[in-house]
Amino acid sequence: MRVAAVGVGYVGLVAAACLADGGNHVVCVDTDKKKIENLRNGVIPIYEPGLTEIVKKNVEAGRLIFTTDLQEGIDNSLVVFIGVGTPSAADGSADISAVLSVAESIAEMMTEYRIIVTKSTVPVGTHKIVSDLIASKTEVPFDYVSNPEFLKEGSAVDDFLKPDRVIIGTTNPAVMEIMKVLYGPFMRKSSRILFMDPASAEMTKYAANTMLATRISFMNELSALCDQFGADIESVRSGLGSDSRIGNAFLFAGVGYGGSCFPKDVRALIHMGNENGVSMTIAKAVQQANLDQHDRFAQKILSYFEGQKNIQLGVWGLAFKARTDDTRESPALYCMEKFLDAGMTITAFDPEAECPDFDTKISRVQNAYDVLAGSDALVIFTDWQEFRTPDFEQIAQGLNKPVIFDGRNLYSPAFVKKQGLEYYSIGRA
Repeated sequence: MRVAAVGVGYVGLVAAACLADGGNHVVCVDTDKKKIENLRNGVIPIYEPGLTEIVKKNVEAGRLIFTTDLQEGIDNSLVVFIGVGTPSAADGSADISAVLSVAESIAEMMTEYRIIVTKSTVPVGTHKIVSDLIASKTEVPFDYVSNPEFLKEGSAVDDFLKPDRVIIGTTNPAVMEIMKVLYGPFMRKSSRILFMDPASAEMTKYAANTMLATRISFMNELSALCDQFGADIESVRSGLGSDSRIGNAFLFAGVGYGGSCFPKDVRALIHMGNENGVSMTIAKAVQQANLDQHDRFAQKILSYFEGQKNIQLGVWGLAFKARTDDTRESPALYCMEKFLDAGMTITAFDPEAECPDFDTKISRVQNAYDVLAGSDALVIFTDWQEFRTPDFEQIAQGLNKPVIFDGRNLYSPAFVKKQGLEYYSIGRA
């Protein structure tokens, strides 16, 4: 099948590469000339395990091409995916201006029937706005599909190739059949395509992300209570997760969630509720609980060094989670601002993440153990694999004072303390 993917950011690029890997001919379109040039030269703009290999493979096979010419994409496709960004506006709503701009351009350029598929995360009701906009600009027939993505950063390629489910929002049986064929290569073991109306598809995306954020925030609130009673949040997690009605996913306590999806989507759901007279009480509580968890962890460190001057912290991890270079709304950045405001200095290491906004505020090193020199504590924000079994003797010897603040509960408290280190984690007093 011939496909165009408009917007080659995180969502669009992964979807395009994986669809090409399924045998489709995919034209990737983006207005960023530098990005397109880099992609043509094999330079991938994001770090995502497996993505570089799958892009290279399908470019060489001639199934994946990159262009800045939207007309080229529309002329050479039946299905046109819109995967541009929908960032948070000042009021918390999702800004869909880029989606509308692309939709309008598609309407003005298409000369034959096309299926327009929105992959971007958009507010409920966007399907009608976009459909009405396209219809107002052209008499060429088209169908609209809502097809939200459920990709986890760090495992996005696997998530696309082996999805838990694919949500298709359309009521047209003919379009359903085309979308079945398109996603067929990823459904060999069993069909996991769920068809529903577009509004329900749009709502499902927000519901899923807010539910996952709720689980994380609930565990984080429990971790604070565990600290007060001397309970162990890891034991509580095992007890909860063993209940088949609950399961183990997204029950890890930590410094709080971040990234490009959960914070933005929770805000957008709250805004949709406010706009329609529905108080999203739980979503609001989830949002506040996450901020409280950031503050709680930062305050633990600030309180430990209260009254002391010239404190330097060694930081492991800037990305909001492992296996990604994404620092958007990262707990690390939030907490580091608190430390800097308190007059502390920071030396940080992350194996993949860049952090241009902090380049003038902190020192960056190229080796994890280099953050120890001159530091009064090691603070861990990201659960990178290489941080999981470190050389504790080297840590103890390298720090001015042998103390670790672990925002990811990576280690056994008893084991770390036997190595001669003070150890402070989440919900394990």
